[in-house]
Amino acid sequence: MAFLKLVARRHPWRTLSFLRTQSARSYAVPSISKQVKISRPLPKGIWDSHMHVVEPEKFPLHPSAKYKPHAHTLADARTFYAQFGIDNMVLVQPSIYANDNSCMLAALRELTPKHGRAVVGLDPHKMDPDTTQKWHALGVRGARVNLVSVEREVSESELRSELQAYARVLKPLDWVLQLYIPLHLAVPLEKIVPDLGVKVCIDHFGWPSLPEPYDPSQALDPYGLNGFESLVTLLQRNTWVKLSAPYRLSKDPDMRDLDPIGRELIKEARDRVVYATDWPHTRYDDIDSVPFIERCFEWCGADTGLIEKLFRDNAEELWDAPASR
Repeated sequence: MAFLKLVARRHPWRTLSFLRTQSARSYAVPSISKQVKISRPLPKGIWDSHMHVVEPEKFPLHPSAKYKPHAHTLADARTFYAQFGIDNMVLVQPSIYANDNSCMLAALRELTPKHGRAVVGLDPHKMDPDTTQKWHALGVRGARVNLVSVEREVSESELRSELQAYARVLKPLDWVLQLYIPLHLAVPLEKIVPDLGVKVCIDHFGWPSLPEPYDPSQALDPYGLNGFESLVTLLQRNTWVKLSAPYRLSKDPDMRDLDPIGRELIKEARDRVVYATDWPHTRYDDIDSVPFIERCFEWCGADTGLIEKLFRDNAEELWDAPASR
């Protein structure tokens, strides 16, 4: 208990992370603040490009699930987003459901294509065009390859073969290939992506491993991180990156260790960065979304057009979403 209190003092914006746990256990529902104060209004029609719905009792988890959250329903999500005036969201298939998209597709039907998009889990060797066309009509616009959550390692040849198989399914529908991979894999991606012929989106800042412990006196050079230069190169092509889930990466309670990365990604790829909350922050408790929004404002500076790109316009292009102003 003393250790938990120490963590809470040092990291007031989150409680203790259990990201590396391997046991299937329950996690508390994040608390929802009643009032949100941010320094400037969010753009009208904002999209959250990464969130999850989970209902373990109604939609059983896959046997391989490494954790068991409480229910986080679309109704819960709408309550959370009402604080920020967000109506539009991209539902992402979590690893705990593997390729069973039933829970997410049920929420997408309720959300409707006007306000919702989804990124499914699938086996590219077992998909048929009728199913993908039905999903497309619901608002599905991508499929996810998740190596991080399941702690899976692949060689360059394995990665190439797998992504080519996905691309064959996604290309006819102009769907996005979403990748949750460690940053160092951006190096082989630099050679693989140009031949895929599909849009690619990389989760969570590219998932870099930041130096530990955090030393505020030492400015981080993002290009010193293995894969960062390749990520920036990819962003000049048909690749986007999500600024999302900072609490899964940062070693600093104020997230300042992410400043060099966030600023550089926005500077180098103003048309290819999208904002996301990662709600309901599975395996973390009591995440306050306001500090990260403020960080994004700071990285964009006084450029109102850039803020609109990050929070809305780039997402509309990436997810083939209707414009809402």
